[in-house]
Amino acid sequence: MRYAKSGDVSIAYAVIGEGPFDILFVGGWVLSNLEGPWDGPASRLLERLSAIGRLILFDKRGTGLSDRVAGIPNLETRMDDVRAVMDAAGSKRAAIVGVSEGGPMTILFAATYPERVAAAVLFGTGASFTKAEDYPWRPTREARLEWIRETVPRLTSDAWLRESLKEIWAQSVTIDDEYFSWFRRWARLSASPGAVEALWLMNTDIDVRHVLPSVHMPTLILHRLGDQDFDFEEGRYLADRIPDAELVELEGADHGWWVNSDQIADPIEPFLRRIWERGDWDLVETERVLATVLFTDIVGSTAKLSDVGDRNWRELLKKHHAHVRRQLVRFAGKEIDTAGDGFFARFDGPARAIRCACAISSAVRELGIEVRQGLHTGECEIVDGKVGGIAVHIGARVAHEANASEVLTSSTVRDLVAGSGIRFEDRGSVELKGIPGEWRLYAVDPASAL
Repeated sequence: MRYAKSGDVSIAYAVIGEGPFDILFVGGWVLSNLEGPWDGPASRLLERLSAIGRLILFDKRGTGLSDRVAGIPNLETRMDDVRAVMDAAGSKRAAIVGVSEGGPMTILFAATYPERVAAAVLFGTGASFTKAEDYPWRPTREARLEWIRETVPRLTSDAWLRESLKEIWAQSVTIDDEYFSWFRRWARLSASPGAVEALWLMNTDIDVRHVLPSVHMPTLILHRLGDQDFDFEEGRYLADRIPDAELVELEGADHGWWVNSDQIADPIEPFLRRIWERGDWDLVETERVLATVLFTDIVGSTAKLSDVGDRNWRELLKKHHAHVRRQLVRFAGKEIDTAGDGFFARFDGPARAIRCACAISSAVRELGIEVRQGLHTGECEIVDGKVGGIAVHIGARVAHEANASEVLTSSTVRDLVAGSGIRFEDRGSVELKGIPGEWRLYAVDPASAL
């Protein structure tokens, strides 16, 4: 067991096996303690995976042997943790196995960092945790929040652990005292009730439905037909929307990946070996990545120029550019283009992009000017350092709809910052010039982002 540094947080990780390629395992819920699985049935799948590749395990921040953190984690910081672990383990590229709650993060990571992901394996997972018009299998947000409020007080009780173990995770298993004792120890070593609540609250707002078409590496989806947590149709939903994904139907109703582990490992092994043997492991397609684009524009620039004159305007514009670039560096944004008094930048995380935009508004206000800003997350084409594609046009149109000192986002951006603490105000649906359909836009509450 070792530690990787992700910002100021230490993430516990371990490397097992010496196979020809790397496999990163992203666990579900809060069952995350590097020492917990090995004295029980969960060791079987991990042993199978480590026999075919170099297996990398880690404890999510706030759980297991990783640092406890204040507040609710979010997908962006968790992706940072994965990159930190891969870097510390010397892994340039890996197959990522995401189970249950770890599935959406795996999907987002694969779309955002395709150069780090050779393949994705998703078991017993879905794209969202709340009901939508095209996603009817989940409870409403209100119903889920009420369930969390009712459940949290029971989390430490044997009664709740035994009940949930039998109903959700291990329906086909005879749960004797030894089995339950192992599971209870693993669960209690993984997280406190507060950490469980924080993760549940984060998951409530996760929605990666719009990201699915941006996953372009080989993807294997494994789902049990009677899964009691994620409905089988949620697995089919993923398979229908991730390009060329392969869906394998598994018998049974157990949600736990440690139940009948060979049933899961058997299709994973040939899938990964096939990719390795045909030489696709190092074949990286980086022309298309999921990114958040930011457009900024000074409000009333013509009137301001008329007021201050050419020389003062050039000096003001120089200071404006310096402020914007300072914030781009601070929030790891990449400047793509500067046209007149506006900026076009890209980010690998939507929360960072939002915080950067709010910081820009605050900074340039000191100069006596205001900017309007728009953000969208979508698939971008990267060619010779240039960024293009429909996502770029959408971002520019969103910015055009913003008011002075307003940061406006598409619904996709809002859906991907669950757990960040950033709040939004619904601005309703609009038609964006040249973009088909109606788009729901949200204004960022700057106080929640700074």
